[in-house]
Amino acid sequence: MTNKDIEDIAEKTIAALPEYFRGKMDNVVILVQDKPTPSQIRRMGKTLLGLYEGIPLAERGTGYAGAMPDKIILFRLNIESECNDESEVPDMVAHTLLHELAHHFGISDEELLRSGNY
Repeated sequence: MTNKDIEDIAEKTIAALPEYFRGKMDNVVILVQDKPTPSQIRRMGKTLLGLYEGIPLAERGTGYAGAMPDKIILFRLNIESECNDESEVPDMVAHTLLHELAHHFGISDEELLRSGNY
């Protein structure tokens, strides 16, 4: 798959979200990279599928203005390596994107684990 294919899957995943959540996605962009950078690998590990970088909505105060957009990065090659074949990629992209969106909404990995949504 190409990065564009992953972008298309991400767009469809976002479009399928309830309007309530789509309407709350504020100042966030979704990017696709082949793989994590050396710095990202040092911080998060080489098998990283996605990464949220930004200020979660729950932590934005009244002084939040003029900030660069939050980023959700999907790592195409790592996502593909987790799949048995190409038919599994859309579900893995959607799962990874929703996981990172949870961070945008202020939900931690620990909360995701407790709820069974990691």
